[in-house]
Amino acid sequence: MKRRVLPLVAAATTAALGWTGIAGAPAAQASAAPSARVWVTTIDRAELLHERAAVPFVRGQGGQVTIAVDPSRTYQSMDGFGASITDSSASVLYRLAPRQRADAMRALFDPGRGAGVSFLRQPIGSSDFTAAARHYTFDDMPPGQTDYTLAHFSIEHDRAQVLPLLREAKRLNPQLKIMATPWSPPAWMKTSDSLSSGELKDDPRVYAAYAAYLTRFVLAYTAAGVPVDYLTVQNEPQNRDAGGGPVMGLSTAQASKVIEILGPLLRIVSPRTKILGYDHNWQTHPNDVKNTPPGQDPETDYPYRLLSGPAARWVAGTAYHCYYGDPSAQTALHDAFPDKGIWFTECSGSHGPDDTPAQYFTDTLKWHARTITVGTTRNWAKSAVTWNIALDSTGGPHLGGCGTCTGLLTVQPDGTWTTDAEYYTIGHLAKFVKPGAIRIASSSFGTPGWNGEVTDVAFRNPDGSTVLVAHNENDAPRTFTVAVGGHSFDYTLPGGSLATFTWPRSQVLEDGLRLLPIAGATATSSPAGPDAGLAVDGDASTRWSSGTAQAPGQYLQVDLGAPRSFRRVAIDSGASIGDYARGWQLSTSDDGTAWRTVAQGAGTGQLTTVDLASTRARFLRVTSTASAGNWWSIADIRLYA
Repeated sequence: MKRRVLPLVAAATTAALGWTGIAGAPAAQASAAPSARVWVTTIDRAELLHERAAVPFVRGQGGQVTIAVDPSRTYQSMDGFGASITDSSASVLYRLAPRQRADAMRALFDPGRGAGVSFLRQPIGSSDFTAAARHYTFDDMPPGQTDYTLAHFSIEHDRAQVLPLLREAKRLNPQLKIMATPWSPPAWMKTSDSLSSGELKDDPRVYAAYAAYLTRFVLAYTAAGVPVDYLTVQNEPQNRDAGGGPVMGLSTAQASKVIEILGPLLRIVSPRTKILGYDHNWQTHPNDVKNTPPGQDPETDYPYRLLSGPAARWVAGTAYHCYYGDPSAQTALHDAFPDKGIWFTECSGSHGPDDTPAQYFTDTLKWHARTITVGTTRNWAKSAVTWNIALDSTGGPHLGGCGTCTGLLTVQPDGTWTTDAEYYTIGHLAKFVKPGAIRIASSSFGTPGWNGEVTDVAFRNPDGSTVLVAHNENDAPRTFTVAVGGHSFDYTLPGGSLATFTWPRSQVLEDGLRLLPIAGATATSSPAGPDAGLAVDGDASTRWSSGTAQAPGQYLQVDLGAPRSFRRVAIDSGASIGDYARGWQLSTSDDGTAWRTVAQGAGTGQLTTVDLASTRARFLRVTSTASAGNWWSIADIRLYA
């Protein structure tokens, strides 16, 4: 016998991504016999957001690994998906002839004929990706001089290329959200008098001037036709060495002082603009700890400190990057501060010096699909944003910083442009998951760390349509079942591929049952086979297993903690094909001693769904009633009322 915490909760999924090359997005429509539309991108580029034949839902459950989608359980709302029009991106896009540049912008931002990019994170001043001869801010002064009144503030640099592209992007996609982030304040505000090193001066005049500088930027961009929705006070505040690019260390104490001035200013002059904190990695990078000045705290719990301090009332949530740690950090922070949002705001594709374009397309597609497309959004992110939206074939231009980064587009030496892997990992979201969509529950078997299974995330759009984005982490094809209510379909994805399924809202699929949250339930089992604990919130990548061949009398018993009423029990055996009970019996109890059998039957596949008359009990027991050479595994148990 073995006892452990069993976080049993619902899993619901959606099928998503509609797209034919640069073709029309799917429209919601009623249907008595609904089908899912399917778009696929493969690692060999044979299919690039290519729409395949629709697949119909059929009555009943399939026998494969089952992605169970449940629209009744909801999570975060979505703001958008995209990248950044850096100074470098603007420069290479302006190398294109006007007609080709217009085509590239449509391919990026048009929701009907393109990827529908819906979120941009814009540098305030220079980042390491600039085509300029030197780094700059919007209030640069000669060494030794200051400008506390901001008399020399100007966004003139951005008027030539960046702002025209932003206005065109908003014209193509009016729902586009804009976030703004500084890589460094003006050098005269810093201890080093340099953009590439130093910290903010600990001076009340500087805190006020920096807050005013950021406010002036918001107002200037708004006047130029580009309102700012989100603002952070420093990119990567623990990164003190950007390889020659603009950088600034900013402690939580200093960030709080700026925010406490900035928040009231924005509330008056730009109430739509919300402040986000941190804007750095899931976990503090060891180099950032090493580069912390002597005597200073490296603040490895930076976002927790910021949200626990006095400035938290002005902070809408936290922005994360991908360069150290993993997406589970987002869920940990959400659990600690459930009223604050999570945004994922930077992750560049990259490649080794000897990688071929085909190799880094494959590697980037697979890593970004499981980690960013699915991993961030399954961990409460309201956005998924890469880095440069376009670069040239050398990965530039750049001035310091990253020399191996890639973009959504590459502008080639012959004046043409091509799409990169990030175009598809973002496009499989942005084209189909509309701003305001809600993530819904779906069982997922893969992990950001790679386990060779299918990983997925699901959403419900404002028009009621469902989107399911799925990625096959394995190099070999994988077949799985997508189940919604009492209907399902089977589908096979090529190794490494990314797919989106979409279907309209349908009463045929939705039977009115809702998933019961039962996290924190406990379980006992016999035998106490090897396991990693049962699923949390539909993450069926972990499982309980008998650890031996199936035999009558083996069981898994669940204590719900209190009596619960339910009408359906879903017993999910997860990704270990064949490890389902060949014969099963479901029993309930009020006290864990006196048991009554409520259903029994023969297993036919990975998911067993048991519909009951209205039943109320505190304890459930699933017992094996047959023998088989396979182990018996359970990855998730879900109750519906």
